[in-house]
Amino acid sequence: MRPWAEAAFTALEAAGVRQAAYVPDAGLDALIARCRAAETVTAVALTSEEEGIALAAGAWLGGARAVVMMQSSGVGNCVNMLSLVRVCRFPLLMLVTMRGQWAEANPWQLPMGRIAADVLELAGVAVVPLRTAAEAEETVAAAATMAFEGSAAVAVVVDQRLLGAKRFARAS
Repeated sequence: MRPWAEAAFTALEAAGVRQAAYVPDAGLDALIARCRAAETVTAVALTSEEEGIALAAGAWLGGARAVVMMQSSGVGNCVNMLSLVRVCRFPLLMLVTMRGQWAEANPWQLPMGRIAADVLELAGVAVVPLRTAAEAEETVAAAATMAFEGSAAVAVVVDQRLLGAKRFARAS
């Protein structure tokens, strides 16, 4: 397992997160597997990222804490649903793995990679960067405190350098 993923899971579990909503993503695979294996967390695969916002709202209304996990390209799918967070004022914790940054070879990932953090901030989501595995547990724990104790929308943005560059094969 990637060290940052184990540290992030430890922080999520300590924060009382009991639901983990995700769209499958190679950058999140170790964390998703850890959530799926845990007896304390219900992992829910989504068909699109905005469903995670609704799941987090429902979890909060039911007395549970949730995390929504996605790749940066999914941030654009959430724009309208993020208005639900702003209007209803429920806590939201997101983990967003970045694409379109360091050593990105897929041109389709570049546009959203450049603006994902700005889109989140414009939607009222506090953006907390995660750049190294060593700071993963502390960063995720701090973001969870901001979200659940401060009743805020917070996204931990996992730097692509931490995840490693993905290969992209162009058709010849």
